[in-house]
Amino acid sequence: MNKRAIIQKIIAKLVDELEVYFRAAQFSRAEATHESNKAENKYDTRGLEASYLARGQSKQAAELEAAIAEYEKMAVKKFTADDAIVIGALVELECGGEKLFYFFGPRAGGTEVLHDKKEVLVITPQSPLGEQLMGKKQGDEPQLIFAGTKQPAKILRVE
Repeated sequence: MNKRAIIQKIIAKLVDELEVYFRAAQFSRAEATHESNKAENKYDTRGLEASYLARGQSKQAAELEAAIAEYEKMAVKKFTADDAIVIGALVELECGGEKLFYFFGPRAGGTEVLHDKKEVLVITPQSPLGEQLMGKKQGDEPQLIFAGTKQPAKILRVE
């Protein structure tokens, strides 16, 4: 698989999410400062709640911007069969008779992209699955814990 293309798809998806957060934060800011949301008494917190929402959306937007910056500067490393899984690895895993594809990224875990008709899920080393796979190599057969249950798996490819 072409990792550079996967990284570009991850960036595009994050940019789309960022635009949504920017629009939502702008709407929430406008809502927080609109005269109709001026507190009528000490129990009226509509404006305050809208400002908290705007702050949270702005924070999420900043996190997305940081993730985009990291992916844009990410070098594409070529892995050999002897290389351990680290950030930048694309892993093909067989588990329960199903082939799964994971991209180890620095941020934005949970992001899914479609590449060559295959779903690729971004995971980070801090995620439960990421912790279990970090340092493993192609051909390893770890017992992975999914939803509290151990399942046998095989690392088919690390690239």
